[in-house]
Amino acid sequence: MIDLADIEAARIRIAGHLLVTPFLEARVLSRITGAEIYVKFENLQFTASFKERGALNRLSVLSEAERRHGVAAMSAGNHAQGVAFHAHRLGIPALIVMPRATALTKIENTRAHGAEVLLIGDTLAEAQEQARALATRRGMTFVHPYDDALVIAGQGTVALEMLDVRPDLDAVVAPVGGGGLIAGMAVALKALKPGIEVIGVQAASHPAMCAILKDGTQTDGLATIADGIAVKQPGEITAAIIRRHVDDILLAPEWSIEKAVALFLNVEKTVAEGAGAAALAAVIAHPGRFHGKRVGLVLSGGNIDARLLSSVLMRELVREKRIVTVRIPLADRPGLLARVATAVAEAGGNIIEVQHQRTWLALAANEATVDVVFEARDAHHAETVLAALVSAGFSPSVL
Repeated sequence: MIDLADIEAARIRIAGHLLVTPFLEARVLSRITGAEIYVKFENLQFTASFKERGALNRLSVLSEAERRHGVAAMSAGNHAQGVAFHAHRLGIPALIVMPRATALTKIENTRAHGAEVLLIGDTLAEAQEQARALATRRGMTFVHPYDDALVIAGQGTVALEMLDVRPDLDAVVAPVGGGGLIAGMAVALKALKPGIEVIGVQAASHPAMCAILKDGTQTDGLATIADGIAVKQPGEITAAIIRRHVDDILLAPEWSIEKAVALFLNVEKTVAEGAGAAALAAVIAHPGRFHGKRVGLVLSGGNIDARLLSSVLMRELVREKRIVTVRIPLADRPGLLARVATAVAEAGGNIIEVQHQRTWLALAANEATVDVVFEARDAHHAETVLAALVSAGFSPSVL
């Protein structure tokens, strides 16, 4: 276990080497959620994640002999970059083992910080086993991404900075994967303000820590964009701390995580990865839990693949009915497609894509169908466009 003194000592060690990230009121998000929202922008760290805090705190206590021999770590992303960056800055050799399926951008970013990167195994568990074995063989110090007291203490410094700005917070919400961030923060928060609510968030598809705390069962987990918290085996140290200090762990469904990513970009003009947006996702998915409260959210990271971010934003536009796809059956005769386009245009819709199909065998030889993707201002405007198509004599069905 760690205590407040460990976290305060970590704060002194890392001071001047990391950004004291902004902790700002989010007025539009407050209006949307019904809570008074403040956001801790950890995505503004140099490697775009809070993980630097724990990594630097751990590296800072290495002996001279340990520094010479170097460090080893396993990670699929943010921890790898945090260890690699600060090890290079401190002149410490670093070996990072990553699963073979790790995104290319994360591999290249880690290498760019000067670390030796090995792609081994299909899972984090396999990568961890190999990283530990290599660390032993080479005489290196293994730096665990979350189940390490010094790493946990480093992550806890996030909470100290939040209370410096808003000591009157009612609740703090943070993502939970292995548990290092929420464990460190909970120790600090409960020591300084015992009555504050400390709430963790997991992706609904990967509720491993939640399962352990409630009934001890493990889950396999499904696909999620919150890969940074898609951890199948949380830490033992972190689980013990969470049992003692964390008030609740909420589950965020995938739609709410996607919506939170989109809101951070569209409203706060900042990039959040899936795990980084999990705290906001929990407030969106459980509004009654936070209504009227002064809530601090940790935006824990911003390392998201550009293609995935693009997909998330497009999917959110579809959910908001700002992009709508309709299928319209037509008789195969001249002029009907033009009438469809005219009806959409006169209602103020903007056609993005049209696919006109005449050769489907399910259609009669004198029939056709057209799929139209159009852009609307909002859901109400989308209904206006659909009504205009009906008034023009068509039977659109939304896909």
